[in-house]
Amino acid sequence: MDEKNIKMNEQDTSAAEKEVYSLNDDRRVKVLSPGQLVAKRFFRNQIAVVGMVILIFMFLFSFVGGMLSPYGEAEQFYRIDMQNKDFAGVTKNTEFRYASADGQDYSSILQAQTVLAIQKKNDSFTYNNVKYNLVQEGPDFYHLSKADGTMIGIAYKDIVSASQAGANLSFQFQYNALKAYANGETAFTADGKNYSVEEDGSLMDGAEQVGYVGRYVVQSVMSDVFISRDFKDQLIDIIEAGGNDFMFVDANGEEHEYTIQYDATAKVWAVRQLTETRVFDAYAAPSVKHWLGTDRNGMDMLTRLMYGGRVSLIIGFIVVIIEVVLGVILGGISGYFGKWIDMLIMRIVDIFYCIPSTPIIIILGAAMDEMRVDPKIRMLYLMLLLGFLGWPGIARMVRGQILSLREQEFMTATEACGIRVSRRIFRHLIPNVIPQLIVIATMGLGSTILTEATLSFLGLGVKFPFASWGNIINDVNNTYVLTNFWFIWIPAGVCLLLTVLAFNLVGDGLRDAFDPKMKR
Repeated sequence: MDEKNIKMNEQDTSAAEKEVYSLNDDRRVKVLSPGQLVAKRFFRNQIAVVGMVILIFMFLFSFVGGMLSPYGEAEQFYRIDMQNKDFAGVTKNTEFRYASADGQDYSSILQAQTVLAIQKKNDSFTYNNVKYNLVQEGPDFYHLSKADGTMIGIAYKDIVSASQAGANLSFQFQYNALKAYANGETAFTADGKNYSVEEDGSLMDGAEQVGYVGRYVVQSVMSDVFISRDFKDQLIDIIEAGGNDFMFVDANGEEHEYTIQYDATAKVWAVRQLTETRVFDAYAAPSVKHWLGTDRNGMDMLTRLMYGGRVSLIIGFIVVIIEVVLGVILGGISGYFGKWIDMLIMRIVDIFYCIPSTPIIIILGAAMDEMRVDPKIRMLYLMLLLGFLGWPGIARMVRGQILSLREQEFMTATEACGIRVSRRIFRHLIPNVIPQLIVIATMGLGSTILTEATLSFLGLGVKFPFASWGNIINDVNNTYVLTNFWFIWIPAGVCLLLTVLAFNLVGDGLRDAFDPKMKR
C-alpha cells in the first residue's frame, strides 16, 4: 500500500508540475505591437502625460471655447462716459476783415494795398493803372471804391453776425449796420427796410433781433452747430472776467457745463463741452459680464484669448507641416541618391541656414504694412514664410537617417525585388524616420508658436481684428497698462507659457518612448 501511495503521489506531483508550466491560452504572454509599446512607454512618463493634458485643455479652450463664447472675436463693447469735447473757438478780432460788394472782387492784392494805405494814412492808391479811393467811415471801418464811385468792398474789425441759424445777411445790410454802429447811430436802412441799433450792438427789426455787432469771433467746431447770441454773450462775459468754466441752458432746457482754456501762442480760447459720449469700454475690470475684462478696443479678453489660441495653434501646425513636407522630400532624395544630388541639396540647405530670417521677416512685415495687405492674406504669407525658412533642419535630419538605413538588408531586398525608387523612399525608408520626425515636429511646434507670438508682439505678425496671443500681449507696450491692467497680459502670457511648455514635455516624452534603449 505504501509503494502504491508513493507512486500515486509522484504522478500527482508531475501532473501538477506539467499544469504549472503548460502554455494554454489563459497563460500565454501577451505580445504588444510597436505602437502599443510606444504608447505604454509614453503614458508611464507622468511629466509627458501632464503635458498632453495641458495640450488637450488648450485645444478645447481655443477651438470649443470660441464656439461656446457668447461674444464674437472682434465684437466691441461701449459705455457712456462724460468727456470734455471741443465745442468752439473764440478769438478777439484785431485784424481787418474784408467783404466784397455785390458783383465785385475784393482780391487779396487789393486787401494788402488797402492795409498799406491805412497804415500810411493815404486816402487813395493805384493798382494796375486803376485808381482806388479809400474812405474811412468810422473807427477801424473803411470802404474801398474806384474813381468812378463803384464800391469794391469794405474793411472792418467789428463783425456782424446773424441771430438765426441759416440767415444770410446781405452786403448792404452789413455795410450800413457797421456804419451806423461805428458812428453811434441808432438806426439805419438796408434792403428797403428800417432797422434799429441798440447799445449792446443788437440789430433789431422792430421787436425781432436779426443780428448783432461785436469784436469777438465765436466759431463752432462742428459746422452743423449754430451758436446763439445768448451763449456768445455769456461766454464773452466769462472770458472778460477771467473765468474758466460756466453753465449754460440751451433752447431745449438742457443744462451743459463748459470749460475755457486760453492758448497764448495762438491767442485763441478753446471752449469744451462736458457731454455724455459713447466710447469703447476699454480696459474694463473683470466682471460677471467680462470674466477677464476688456482690452483697449473694448473687446472681451476671454473671447480674444480663445480665438488667439486658435490662430496661434493653427499657424504653428501649418508651419510645421510645411517644414516637414519640404524637409522629408528634399532630405529623402538627398539621402537616397547621394553623389551630386546630395551635394546640391546640402548646399541649398547651407544657403538657407545663412539667410538672416529675422531681418527678412521685419522687412516684409513693414512692406505689407505699407501696402495695407489684408490681415487674412498677411497670415497666409506669414505661415508660408516661416515654413519656407524652417525646413533645412528637418531635411538634414532625414538625410542622415536615410544614409544609415539605405545600407540595411531590407533595402537590398527591395532593390532585388525591383521596387521603384519612389516606393523605396516613401514606403520603406521614410516610415523608419517617422518617430524622429514626430519628436522634432512636436518640439518645433512650441518654438514656432513663440516665433509667431514674438512677431505679433512687434506688430509684424497677426494683425487686428484677428487675435493671437502675441498681439494680445502687444497691448502692454506702455508702462501704465503693464502696471495697472494685469488682466490684459498675464492670461495671454500664461497660455503661451503653458502651451509651449506642454509641447516640449510631450516632445521629450515621445523621444523617450520611441527610444528602446531608454531605461524605464
